[in-house]
Amino acid sequence: MKIKYLLTTWIARAGTLLVLASLIGVAHAGIRIDVDDNKWLTVGAGIRGSMVGIEDQAPGGDDWSKSARLDNASLFVDGQINPYLKLAVNMWCVFCGNSGSGGGTEEFIVLDAIAKFELSPHLNFWAGRLLVPADRAEMSGVFYSNTYDFNKTPFYAADFSTDFGKGGAGVYGRDQGAVVWGTLPQIDRLQYALGIFNGFEANSSGGPDRDDNFLYAMRLAYSFLEIEQNPGYLTSSTYYGAAGNIFTIGLAVQHEKDGVGSMSNPGDFLGLSADVLFERVLEGNHVLTIEGEYKKFNADYDVAAFADADCFCMFDGDAWTATALYLFSEKVGVGRLQPYVRYTKNKPDESPSREEKELGLNYIIDGHNAKVALFVQRGDIATKGLNFSPTAIGKEVTAIKLGVQAQF
Repeated sequence: MKIKYLLTTWIARAGTLLVLASLIGVAHAGIRIDVDDNKWLTVGAGIRGSMVGIEDQAPGGDDWSKSARLDNASLFVDGQINPYLKLAVNMWCVFCGNSGSGGGTEEFIVLDAIAKFELSPHLNFWAGRLLVPADRAEMSGVFYSNTYDFNKTPFYAADFSTDFGKGGAGVYGRDQGAVVWGTLPQIDRLQYALGIFNGFEANSSGGPDRDDNFLYAMRLAYSFLEIEQNPGYLTSSTYYGAAGNIFTIGLAVQHEKDGVGSMSNPGDFLGLSADVLFERVLEGNHVLTIEGEYKKFNADYDVAAFADADCFCMFDGDAWTATALYLFSEKVGVGRLQPYVRYTKNKPDESPSREEKELGLNYIIDGHNAKVALFVQRGDIATKGLNFSPTAIGKEVTAIKLGVQAQF
């Protein structure tokens, strides 16, 4: 009865949210200001908000928690000085108050600050604060994912961390460093991105990597069908059929010596991942999308590090996820319906396994610019959280969520 009540209430609220989203769904890629033939500036913004109910998570412990959340808010500026020199500055409300009191990042911060030297399709150089080359999920980010809830497989260092600089390894997949990217000459279907970053930076109170080593990152992606078109080396997890038929396989590697663990029990980090995106436009312009990913993290620190207060205790083990989505071509009101299923399994070597099943329905109004999602999740990934110690606990719970995304 409680689930039925929650669904009835939220479906009613969804009607209001759909109207609001449809009003802003006409916007596309920001407002462009042309200075002259070579100079231009684009200004945009994005928001994501949700209503969430989670079984047995109310303060009393035996009832549904219920909350409204501002999940993301962003302001971004892209510009071109000349055809070879560009820049980007993105401001984000990191966690937007959902990380609890004392989190230290519930405010707008500079998330991206990138100087872009773009010489040719084969050789380009970006430097500043930017995304570390990784798997497709992390390179697409929350705004260009095919589901509302972000990737549920374990994070690489820059997404596992919540701080830039001393005591951290980045925020939301970003770190400070540089990336060389492009396509190989004569093989435009193969894109590469090679980067060097700060990685985890120890501070005076502790942490691993006392020798201040760099983190090295690489991503390779090969498109067997249509070549994906994205800014730089970034990705999207769906194109809603607008890019034609897609079949791309990506491989990513990250390494940092002594990049995990604690000062007393450090370990080298090696992260490997493989991802695939298959999207096909079917007869009648329906769109089938399948995304999958496998990760293997070797975080070579001693189990004793879990007892150290300064431990940067990243995931160590195997993980995989798969999502299948079907976008109907017929419009229902101002948008199209896209039911989907997703399954994720995380198996840390020194901690209990965890999994999650998700069943959802996206309402696509204007691609990634305006959409609404209603979905149900069942599992223990959220309750066990980022605790990968042998003593991690968390029961399976059901969560019902309604999310709205809008950007221009």
